[in-house]
Amino acid sequence: MRKKSTRILVALVLYIIIFTIDKIVNLGSLFTGVIGILFPFGLYFVVYLLVGYDIIWKACSNVFRGQILDENFLMVIATFGAFGLVIYRGVNGLTLEGLDEACAVLLFYQVGEYLQKHATNKSRKSISHLMELRPDYANLLVNGEIKKVDPSKVNIGAEIVINPGERIPLDGIVIKGESNLDTKNLTGESLPCAVKVNDEVLSGCVNLTTQIIVKVSKAFYDSTATKILDLVESASMKKSKAENFITKFARYYTPIVIFLAVFLAICSGLILKNWGESIYRALNFLIVSCPCALIISVPLSFFIAMGAASKQGILIKGSNYLEKLNKSKIFVFDKTGTLTKGNFVITAIEPNANREEILAMAAIAEKDSNHPIARTILSAYSNRIQEGFTLTNIAGEGVIANNGKDTIYCGSAQLMQNHKIDFVPQNNIGSHVYVARNQTYLGCIVIQDEIKSEAKEVLQCLSEQSMQNVMLTGDNDNVAAQVASNLGIITYRANLLPQDKLTALEQIFDKKRSTEALCFIGDGINDAPVLARADVGISMGGLGCDAALEAADIILMHDNLRGLVTAKRLARRTMKIVHQNIFISILIKMGILALSAFGIASIWMAIFGDIGVTLLAILNSFRVGNKTIDNKKRVNSQ
Repeated sequence: MRKKSTRILVALVLYIIIFTIDKIVNLGSLFTGVIGILFPFGLYFVVYLLVGYDIIWKACSNVFRGQILDENFLMVIATFGAFGLVIYRGVNGLTLEGLDEACAVLLFYQVGEYLQKHATNKSRKSISHLMELRPDYANLLVNGEIKKVDPSKVNIGAEIVINPGERIPLDGIVIKGESNLDTKNLTGESLPCAVKVNDEVLSGCVNLTTQIIVKVSKAFYDSTATKILDLVESASMKKSKAENFITKFARYYTPIVIFLAVFLAICSGLILKNWGESIYRALNFLIVSCPCALIISVPLSFFIAMGAASKQGILIKGSNYLEKLNKSKIFVFDKTGTLTKGNFVITAIEPNANREEILAMAAIAEKDSNHPIARTILSAYSNRIQEGFTLTNIAGEGVIANNGKDTIYCGSAQLMQNHKIDFVPQNNIGSHVYVARNQTYLGCIVIQDEIKSEAKEVLQCLSEQSMQNVMLTGDNDNVAAQVASNLGIITYRANLLPQDKLTALEQIFDKKRSTEALCFIGDGINDAPVLARADVGISMGGLGCDAALEAADIILMHDNLRGLVTAKRLARRTMKIVHQNIFISILIKMGILALSAFGIASIWMAIFGDIGVTLLAILNSFRVGNKTIDNKKRVNSQ
């Protein structure tokens, strides 16, 4: 990149010097005869070769590969034609004109290419921190000795040592030591994260302070870092409709304009009886017709947007999802872990006299579960949990534990009803976990969840933009009504099993307009089918959650709803700039093409119609990532 920038700069300086001298003293008049033609031709052609030899080489190589009709071929044909036209004029005793213009075409084309690559590299740097996630080695602990091995060779259950300053190579659980981790490559969070024994750690994080020993819980191919890298690498494969349109447009557009340029040269030559003028018009037509502005600026805008998003801890799997997010008018939210923190606390146990027995039975049923409610129950019970029970999970209802003598029922009111257990329904605000043993009702554990601090302002922000907010939850009506009321949500559905959420989403789909898109925002743990069904599935806090990484289209790497507003605003700005680039490029090009056909436009105008418009489009694309937008002030300004 630096070599090329130096070459372009040297060529630009030489061009300015030669151009200035030529306009003052007329280089063609310094010598007579053939030398009078060759001297200025040679000076300009040296600059031309210096700045454009790689373009000429690409054009020739592509011809042999069968890829003839690309922008390199158009540039070379147009500039060679311009130089040939100068020689034609010189041989026929006419004034030498067009050398500076022919040289300027490739010079400014290269400047545009350089700016485009600079923008791409700038965005790639925003994404490159994700590429740094891949670890080079793992310190495998074997019989008290440490061996450096390839992370892909480490098995689940093995113990690895992570020293301060090293990147964690595999997902696992801390079994020894306490430390602080740098997670910003995963989440965008600048503050270190403290970990201790029994805490989960994710591959890609950097150990900052002290040595820790980790027991591997996932194989290398299944680790967080590897999955994120796979998603980043495949993101470019998923193109938006705008990108696909431009690709198809260029495929048919280029041969058509070449045919029109030849047709224009022949027709104007026959009409005007001046083949020099007709070729000049055709060359103008050919130069301005190059679709560089569209081919470069549209995908560049999306790439810059995805780079800007990754800086904010937002992983977008493809430009097509940015386009869909811009069209989104309906936002459907899961409740637990999305609108609420998932930090549950027990607010009541009814009857309180049976507190210890209720907790003991519930702990037996929930001991193998990772659900937030189960973890809350287990943390509240400090005694030893009775072993020997076989646990059966019933989706959306609860757990049945049986050891041959006793059967424990722990779950929703539906579980009690389905097994004909006479229980006392609770009216307390919160989630209700009913507990029974051997068909005898013991009591109910009431658990409440805290609403996220940013949830209300984010939903209000979406409502102010005429977005419809909907909440779907498996919680009971009382809890759902309370959360909906606090957040200003009008439409909500409660008591939904996982399969019921999908049915509810289909009903919303049936009512929405065909031009609108629907977003579902969930925590990615039990919402994978709904995330996959939505036009845009957005996962909250996707770290370490396989369902989130696989089912969601956009992943908010840190658990903050403001990332949703960030992504929506970024999508809107990106599509606005893409449409600006398409409209302005086509409008200016069509105008100059018409002027070229009638002989009104000069090559300088043609250069502006091609290179100038390309530069404008590239500079406009830079605006996509100019501002950071993931902060409270930005949310409120929506």
